[in-house]
Amino acid sequence: MDYIKRIFRFEDVTQKIFTFNIVVFVLMFVFGGGFGAFSNSYTLIVAGAQYGKLITIYHQYFRFITALFVHGGILHISFNLYALYYLGNIVERVYGPYKFLTIYLASGIGGGILTQIFIPNAFSVGASGAIFGLIGLLFGAGFRDDTPPMLKPMTGTALLPVILINLFLGFTSSGINNFAHIGGLLVGFTFGWLTSVRDTYTSYKIWKIAGYISLALILISFAWLIFFDIQLILG
Repeated sequence: MDYIKRIFRFEDVTQKIFTFNIVVFVLMFVFGGGFGAFSNSYTLIVAGAQYGKLITIYHQYFRFITALFVHGGILHISFNLYALYYLGNIVERVYGPYKFLTIYLASGIGGGILTQIFIPNAFSVGASGAIFGLIGLLFGAGFRDDTPPMLKPMTGTALLPVILINLFLGFTSSGINNFAHIGGLLVGFTFGWLTSVRDTYTSYKIWKIAGYISLALILISFAWLIFFDIQLILG
């Protein structure tokens, strides 16, 4: 019971997201037939991938969230988890776990929605939209006067080379969903520009509620996915 309570406690959120991504990856590998699972459309859909037609026709909006925890191979998850570990720990430590989870999830959803708008039949997986949201958050924070001096060197224009290089690679390489990157970046930047690192009593309470709503959305999305999978398997 204590272990379950620790899982849902708002601490070490980056580590928990990191671990959950690995759990999903391992489950896909074990039950999807090895590494072939990560290029198998059926397996990816069962795992929660964003597939435009299922959202447009069957209104499976949960896929905007579940797709953030699904990856298309060992390199894909390795790059994303490295970025998550590095950026997530910084953001969670500076902004707190409630803001971190809320902004991470909102950025991922933003990337998914932009993908759906511009590529309606898209097949998309990965946490990169949410991770770009963390980059956008730090980028936006650089334009605020109240951003702590210790954080300034890794915010604002200091991140421009990272942003431009990654967007360039997204436009020039196949298999990369740059709309997810741009959507996540824009959402993250908006939060970074408008949100102070420091909280008042009221803003802390608001972010705490937002954090629990974000957690609830993740749980509901995966419950919805499991319900869909059961229906799919039973025919």
